[in-house]
Amino acid sequence: MSNYQAPLQDMQFLLFDVFAVDQQWRQSPALASVLDRDTASAMLHEAGKIAGECVAPLNRSGDEEGVQWIDGVVTTPNGFKQAYDTFCESGFSALTGNTDYGGLGMPKSLSVLVDEMMYAANSSFNLYVALSSGASMALDAHGNEFLKQRFLPNLYSGRWGGTMCLTESHCGSDLGLIRSKAEDFGDGTYGLTGTKIFITGGDHDLSENIVHLVLAKLPGSPAGSRGISLFLVPKYWVNEDGTLGAANGVTCGSVEHKMGIKASATCVMNFDGARGYLVGEVNRGLQCMFTMMNCERLSIGIQGLGCAEASYQSAVAYARDRVQGREAGVKSTMDADPIIVHADVRRMLLDMKSTTEAGRAFAVYLGMHLDQAQYAPSAEARYQADAIVALLTPVAKAFFTDLGLDSTVLGQQVFGGHGYIREWGQEQLVRDVRIAQIYEGTNGIQAMDLIQRKVFANQGESLKTYLHEIRRFLQRDWQGEQADFADQLQQRVAQLSELTEVLLQRAQHSPYELGAAACDYLHVVGYVTYGYMWMKMLSACAPNTASHLTKQKTGAYYFKRVLPRVDSLIASIQSGSDPVMSLLAEEF
Repeated sequence: MSNYQAPLQDMQFLLFDVFAVDQQWRQSPALASVLDRDTASAMLHEAGKIAGECVAPLNRSGDEEGVQWIDGVVTTPNGFKQAYDTFCESGFSALTGNTDYGGLGMPKSLSVLVDEMMYAANSSFNLYVALSSGASMALDAHGNEFLKQRFLPNLYSGRWGGTMCLTESHCGSDLGLIRSKAEDFGDGTYGLTGTKIFITGGDHDLSENIVHLVLAKLPGSPAGSRGISLFLVPKYWVNEDGTLGAANGVTCGSVEHKMGIKASATCVMNFDGARGYLVGEVNRGLQCMFTMMNCERLSIGIQGLGCAEASYQSAVAYARDRVQGREAGVKSTMDADPIIVHADVRRMLLDMKSTTEAGRAFAVYLGMHLDQAQYAPSAEARYQADAIVALLTPVAKAFFTDLGLDSTVLGQQVFGGHGYIREWGQEQLVRDVRIAQIYEGTNGIQAMDLIQRKVFANQGESLKTYLHEIRRFLQRDWQGEQADFADQLQQRVAQLSELTEVLLQRAQHSPYELGAAACDYLHVVGYVTYGYMWMKMLSACAPNTASHLTKQKTGAYYFKRVLPRVDSLIASIQSGSDPVMSLLAEEF
């Protein structure tokens, strides 16, 4: 497998040429005081160095060794603790943290790129730090001052890790069914009892303490999701002076043996009267947890993006080196040509390249809007940015990971038989990325969230605002081939708008229309969004620059060979729900 190298040139092109985020940073007092273009570039370079030299070399060995669970104690593979310490000592565990509690206060438009590097280098490793980051975000948003002072500095430093404890054996997506219970001790603390499963980083040896955010129900709470509260439960109790006390009734019952991400500890966690604190208000726990869940959904989407980039890099290196067959029209004195000259291999590589580069742009675009939702000077600007984030987060999670799996499989296909062999690393990428379509809400649930809650619930108003933004951007004087691409995208935007209106009408008369259309509909939004990202990138390309000429050729491939997939998706949606729902249950 080729050594991972962070695509720093493309990342800087997106930040400073396509989106000019440094201008946005300068307009925010909170960001202008800590960040400029040179600082951002230096941080990306350092993150790339850690990803390539420190984290990536552990990917295969971590997969082969896996986590170990012995007598309730979980240990990570050799080298993970040292890599974790390097990551945290370099400040990346505190990257977006609140500066009042020791965080660096960096913007999401920067952190999404660091996230991509780490997932590309080693998905199992980055899951530990991603969960801690999400837990910190939820605590900062909803915890009281006591909890922030006591827990955030150590979470930011990496001395303590964080988790989210939602799923139970009888309930996954339907959290209203949880059975974990909380008891009010009357002294500001609560006792938590229950078992949670599929807990990423539930126990490990990377940090000295682990802070669990746990969903549970107090006695007499309303039924269903309206009766859920959120609690902070540390593995070791924290004394008044901040030192660690005794074990807190939180134990790991086992670790799961999984298809992939084997170096990530996926734990069964038992809470036996463990003491904790209420986070936020009673019976408002799910709303608080959604802060972390939405953070993790974007992060897991970026796992798909990172694995796609790693797959592309490996496949290109192999295709340049592997000699097989002759391609008609290629003049060569060799007995066989490098497979990169073969049209079908090029098709696979360009599929990967064109969608991964568009996905990276989309991640920065969403990061910018997350920054605006937090730092924009006006309430209206913050509201509009938050609406875009809400609309597009399910798209990012599902589309990044659907195409991420596609890209790892395409990379495996480029390798041929060697792609199925362990030593090349491609089969591990396929296994590791597969989970990303499942956890943090399956992609089917993301599609239903998009079409039901983000589009249908407000009669498409949020989508109309987003499509208006795209139309407004396309109203410029495009030249040459780019004018054709702009026309194509205008047409696709019109198709999406019309399709949405049809679905809204059909849903008034059939309860199945939205569910039957959801996944295909999300992909239509995804491909249109990637077209928008490509037009933004093409508009920032300078003439006669080698890297930009490559970018233009890749964008042309997207518009000519990838974007037309929208037509077949629309045709599928227009067939209605009958083909999906007509078969009786006993006929399957």
